[in-house]
Amino acid sequence: MRTRKQKIFLVAKIVVAFALLAIIGIFSFREALLQQIIAKTANKMEADYDSRFVVKKAAFEGFSGVHLADISLVPNHADTLFNIHEIKTTVNVWRLMLGEVQLGTLEIKKGYIQLTKKGEVKNFAAFLKRNKDEENTSDKKDYAAFAYRIISRVLNLIPTDMKVENLTFKLDDNGKKATIGIQKLVLANKELETSIDVQTNTFAQRWKIKGFTDPRNKKADIRFFNIDTGAIKVPYFDERYNLVSSFDSIRLNVENIDKSGGELHIDGFSSIANLKINHRRIAQKDVLIKNARLDYRLLLGADFMAVDSSSTAQFNKVKFHPYLAYETEEDTVYKLKVKIPKMKAQDFITSLPDGLFTHFQGMEAEGTFDYYLDFAYNKNKPNDLVFNSNLKKENLRITKYGEANLNKLNGEFIYRAIINGVLQRPVLVGTSNVNYTPLDQISPYLQKCVLTTEDPSFFSHHGFINEAFKQSIAKNIRTRKFSRGASTISMQLIKNVFLTREKTLSRKLEEILLVYILENNRIVSKERMLEVYFNIIEWGPNVYGIGEAAQYYFQKTPAELTFNECLYLARIIPSPKKFMYQFNDEGMLKESAMKQVSFLTNLMIRRGLLTVDDTIFKKEQTILTGPAKSLLRIKEKDTTVVDSLKIDEEFEF
Repeated sequence: MRTRKQKIFLVAKIVVAFALLAIIGIFSFREALLQQIIAKTANKMEADYDSRFVVKKAAFEGFSGVHLADISLVPNHADTLFNIHEIKTTVNVWRLMLGEVQLGTLEIKKGYIQLTKKGEVKNFAAFLKRNKDEENTSDKKDYAAFAYRIISRVLNLIPTDMKVENLTFKLDDNGKKATIGIQKLVLANKELETSIDVQTNTFAQRWKIKGFTDPRNKKADIRFFNIDTGAIKVPYFDERYNLVSSFDSIRLNVENIDKSGGELHIDGFSSIANLKINHRRIAQKDVLIKNARLDYRLLLGADFMAVDSSSTAQFNKVKFHPYLAYETEEDTVYKLKVKIPKMKAQDFITSLPDGLFTHFQGMEAEGTFDYYLDFAYNKNKPNDLVFNSNLKKENLRITKYGEANLNKLNGEFIYRAIINGVLQRPVLVGTSNVNYTPLDQISPYLQKCVLTTEDPSFFSHHGFINEAFKQSIAKNIRTRKFSRGASTISMQLIKNVFLTREKTLSRKLEEILLVYILENNRIVSKERMLEVYFNIIEWGPNVYGIGEAAQYYFQKTPAELTFNECLYLARIIPSPKKFMYQFNDEGMLKESAMKQVSFLTNLMIRRGLLTVDDTIFKKEQTILTGPAKSLLRIKEKDTTVVDSLKIDEEFEF
């Protein structure tokens, strides 16, 4: 009888024998296997991607080395996708026996990879198609397992020693070109160093990537910077999207990639210095973020992906903890949480990116604050959107204003609207202007109508309406565009007096911050805000303020306006220059406009803003009697005299 130890030893010898036989078999038939793999790949490229894959020379070198020459992939009816003159690599044989491909060394000499689009023909289009097997399956994807599998495969294909010479990446999008040429890339002893030439239609630069990389232990720490003086410019995006961007350097650090307990953890940090962005949708000026850093912890589970709340983001002196999540356990849910710990208000102001908050430059403040945002959107239940924003302040006050001096709303000032970047005529906001109308001389009907159409809770909110914000966000997400706003009278006032009408991220962010300061620091009373609003808003072509509007449409003072006239003026505020399209060729309101009148009137009655006596106005017509009438297309009545003695008869036989 053999002992247990002897049995184990016998099994081990059998396993080793089989392994040796397998190695000998692979070694003996490896050339045939290599050609078979190449042929199989070529057939797949032809069948699935309508492309020709060619390797003119393929042979083994030594025990685990492979030498390939003149490798190309050419889509039929499109430009070559890549062509490499020579590739030499070694493969980990033991991993290969387990079904994994892990490169040991890699040497690439001379070649190019290119993406082209000519007209609508893309040489990479076939490779963007989804796998039919994946499309037909209804099984839920395990994000952690899938991501770990992809990361492991990619890291296995990164060799521990690598040398690349004269490899070029080309991009040609209908004449918008960018070429990134790797003159030299060396990875040896876990140290990476490169020399890169960049050429576009608009600039040429030399870049360098340098640092530590250890693909087998899943660690890296690399820096990306410019060899020449000046910042690194981002190619292609300036021509394709009119997005001009640059930076001094980028650092990417990966400290840990680990999968345990069904979750994948990725830890590290990334930073960027002097990031500069210019785009007409962001701001009118260059936006500059001097220093930004993210210490991240990425979590992936079977049914979620998230940036964990233990992560810390920082730009300039502002630090906050972000939480981003995408969950699919029951419904598809997007979550965002932001927590800014207690910080000095002045540090926050000085940290605002240059160019993005120009009206805050020079502002000074005292006190501290902390902030918390909680947002959640359920794709299957959009009306259950969560939006909670909470700012706690301690002894917070503005001691000096910047370019936007909110105190000017309390006195006389000159207002000039800006339309399409052009300054309009000056309007004096104050009693020295004959058309200026104090709030107590404006018809109460007009005040009620405007508040009903523009901002029903104006006197109770603090600049923002959370429910309106939630509805606006939900609709914008559903339509995938900014199709609905949530603007209050406070926001309209700030936008008109201090900002412009440009549709940029900068203007919207400044508007939100200025409204918060205005409404939460008791700088101006609600009554004064409403009075200024009535006296500056555009009410027609070159018509500003209610004093001018009452004369322009009805030849009256604001105090003399009837309910229907007030309701008309309130309804045209969103598009005052298109007022004439509400009237028919007889100078009467169209049926669609009358339906709006009826709806708003009934709404105001239900809200108790009108009495029974006020309803007599419901049946009255709104007739323009002022200069505005000349812009209506009114047909002249037929005044031809009819001969009463003339009889036209029609006979039927």
